[in-house]
Amino acid sequence: MFPTFAEKNSLDKCKINQSKSSMKNRIHLFLITSSLITNFLLSVPSLYAQQDTWREKLAQIAEDEELDESTIDNMYEELSNFENNPIDLNTVSREQLERFPLLSFEQATSLADFLEKNRPLYSVYELRNVPRLDYNTIQLILPFFYVGEILPQKSLPISKMIKNGKNEVQFRLDKTLEERAGYGDFSDSILARYPNRKYLGEDFYTSLKYSFSYRDKFQTGLVAEKDAGEPFFKADSRKGYDHYGFHFLLRDMGIVKTLALGDYRMSFGQGLILNNNFATPKSWTSGNLIARTMEPKRHFSTAESGYFHGAATAVEIRNMTITAFYSNQYIDTNLSSDGEITSLKTDGYHRVPLDTAKRNNTHEEVMGANVNYRTEHFQFGASGIYYRFNRNYNPTPRDYNLYYFRGQENSNFSFDYSYRFSRFVFGGETAFSQNGAVATLNSLQYLPNTPRLGAVSLSYRNYSKSYQALYGQAFSESGIQNEQGLYLGATIYPISKLNVQTYIDFIRYPYIRYNVDEPSRAIDLYANAVYSFSRNSQFELRYKLKQKEKNTTYPDENSTWVLPYVTHKLRMRYSLTLGNGWNFRTNADGVMYQVQYFPRERGWMISQNVGYKGSKKWQSDFYAGYFDTDSYNSRIYSYERNLLNTFYMPSFYGNGIRLALSAKYRLIANLTFAIKAGYSRYFDRDVIGSDTEQIDGNHRTDIFTYLKWQF
Repeated sequence: MFPTFAEKNSLDKCKINQSKSSMKNRIHLFLITSSLITNFLLSVPSLYAQQDTWREKLAQIAEDEELDESTIDNMYEELSNFENNPIDLNTVSREQLERFPLLSFEQATSLADFLEKNRPLYSVYELRNVPRLDYNTIQLILPFFYVGEILPQKSLPISKMIKNGKNEVQFRLDKTLEERAGYGDFSDSILARYPNRKYLGEDFYTSLKYSFSYRDKFQTGLVAEKDAGEPFFKADSRKGYDHYGFHFLLRDMGIVKTLALGDYRMSFGQGLILNNNFATPKSWTSGNLIARTMEPKRHFSTAESGYFHGAATAVEIRNMTITAFYSNQYIDTNLSSDGEITSLKTDGYHRVPLDTAKRNNTHEEVMGANVNYRTEHFQFGASGIYYRFNRNYNPTPRDYNLYYFRGQENSNFSFDYSYRFSRFVFGGETAFSQNGAVATLNSLQYLPNTPRLGAVSLSYRNYSKSYQALYGQAFSESGIQNEQGLYLGATIYPISKLNVQTYIDFIRYPYIRYNVDEPSRAIDLYANAVYSFSRNSQFELRYKLKQKEKNTTYPDENSTWVLPYVTHKLRMRYSLTLGNGWNFRTNADGVMYQVQYFPRERGWMISQNVGYKGSKKWQSDFYAGYFDTDSYNSRIYSYERNLLNTFYMPSFYGNGIRLALSAKYRLIANLTFAIKAGYSRYFDRDVIGSDTEQIDGNHRTDIFTYLKWQF
């Protein structure tokens, strides 16, 4: 056995050196302050406020799946649009329900069948009578549906849609009050030697969005964005904003189900050859495991990557749907000294000369098609995609990337299928890349007719080490190459008012990976229990275990070992909504991280959120949190309610507090203003961040503002 000694983790930015008595004083002060605020707020009358259930669910998925920013933005923008334009249950079509991302195909089908038999509905709470919709799913989707008057459904020409549509303008401006290193003053001689030390632009973020829509039938819009540090209407940025986007989307015009122009996103089958929407998260629900080909969707988020630009259409002829698309655009890439692509640049930043040199330096052309045949119980599809670059794609050779795609062009082909019989649903996709490698994903779901057991899912995936699909994104732990896995998930109702979702995923990597110099294994275990005391009161307990392997170097030794490491995460949450408009959410989080033979690294955080909705005109939220972690490895994510149509979930490590206060006010009938102030203070460091983002001090203050005008 190896000796035990302290690990020197390169990710750690600081050492915690506070005394135990000082830490206890801070905790006591935090608890007393939160208690006083809560007691004061409870004494004030107001109106009823609903919990942001879907936002909290999205935050949970973002943390568990470690989603990148563009994926989160796309998910949040799409769901926010549904929330701002809720669907009438008395007029919604089967196709509209199938497009709704929070419902599985089986749930959408069950709801559509129920509506056809039971319309008109008189309350959204009649959803509790729908088979396949459990209590938590209903709570999740309630903000997106309403019950309206049944009116004759007519196919309107575009001119009528334009006349009866809705305009919306969104403006956002964010700023950090403390100066970061990239905005400092540097001499010309320093900048001549180190030009990337100073940002080219101003220290604020801003975006502007305009959209016009008629229900979900017709949507068009523009988006403009500038990240903090990017120039705004300067000599080297005469166009103003750093990024612009445009979309046009039309639905249900005769046999044309969808027509998309400009910026859009696509998904074929299970996503093995194409998916720039988002892959099915493991923790979403065991009933959502089998994905399906989606019609083209608009891209209206500020994410500057992860979408196509061109044209796409879906045409329906009886039981057959034909989808085709073409994309032609310039993208950012990282280049070698020989002008070859080493990787795609997806962060969207153009703040320093090194960034601007990578802007639109590569031409990308992508095209593809899907033919899908579907009956009541059976579905079969065939898909193909082809893409090429004007440069050679050649990642810097390493042992772990020996089987990565290299070249200027590639293609993929796949078959996707599903079959429903009795209470079983089988579905999957088998895909091939141009080099002959195969990837396959197949799932079986059991939908029992019992009040104690929800959906049970079994899934097997086998992604060859040499499978190459740059635009694929499917159910996985680390991507759709060099991975095998067996997943078992279930939803259980052991007693009344108790919902338990759980899964276990066994993973094997047949070939070496980045920072793992031999074939390896992993286990992902998850359990989430929610007990509903009433419609307005819930307690949630969540546990997650992930065991993987990685390269580890011992101090005083030159050798590197592949050792297992484990991460335990535990969360307890109590949520309460009062009829007078107040809602409360109390969280307690714990993390334990350990590499075999090394000391454990622990972290914990307690937080309190208080929300108030005084009237239709205004509402506010207050958040307070205290965190104490040993290292970056034991960091903790904590969701904060943010401004309208924006998502925010920071992570914390070290020792400190986090405070946030936000308010939203409707100035006039269709004009809403929102503002948020966030403050973080660390007790274990005198510097926050690094490089151009470094702040000389132990605190950071961020101001977020948002204005929305509907007309």
